[in-house]
Amino acid sequence: MDPAIRSPRVIFKTTMKTTNEIIIVDLEATCWENDRIPIAQQVDIIEMGICKLDLISNTISQKQSIYVIPERSEINRFCTKLTGITPQLIEEKGIYFEEACEKIRDEYHPESLTWAGYGNFDREQIIEQSDWLGIENPFSGQYIDVMYEFKRHFRLYKSIGLKRALDYLKIDFEGNHHSGADDAYNTAKILNRILE
Repeated sequence: MDPAIRSPRVIFKTTMKTTNEIIIVDLEATCWENDRIPIAQQVDIIEMGICKLDLISNTISQKQSIYVIPERSEINRFCTKLTGITPQLIEEKGIYFEEACEKIRDEYHPESLTWAGYGNFDREQIIEQSDWLGIENPFSGQYIDVMYEFKRHFRLYKSIGLKRALDYLKIDFEGNHHSGADDAYNTAKILNRILE
């Protein structure tokens, strides 16, 4: 396992000295049917869903969607059908990725907090897009892959998706799947259960 992706129990013990919170992130990005990325386009973040999990009170707060203007690709019908995000929504509410990172720094102070996502896509995409723009990743080096930790915690043969993990825990999914904010919130519920 990547040394930057550590067990939540280890993270819990080390971060408790400095913070009682973990930031949960879920991204939505430009996508294409059968993962066929057109020539001259690249995967771009179009929504950063985010919330905070308080490890003491077991509460989830500061849930929001930050819509991001894609700079290397376009939102197509398949992507809109999957995520509900339209070009018009991005035109009305979207900000550039660099601005979104600044907003997260201002509102969540992520540099000193552990962050988590369901799988490794979110971490890898934020790093890739930050590198492409030549800006600093707003998040710390401490990342929890909740999908991996769920599999490990319950000794499952293979990883399962977000909704199936909630079903396994007999927890209802709240909101809409492939809404970044809702997926982040539901990921926080799973992580909270693992850390109990």
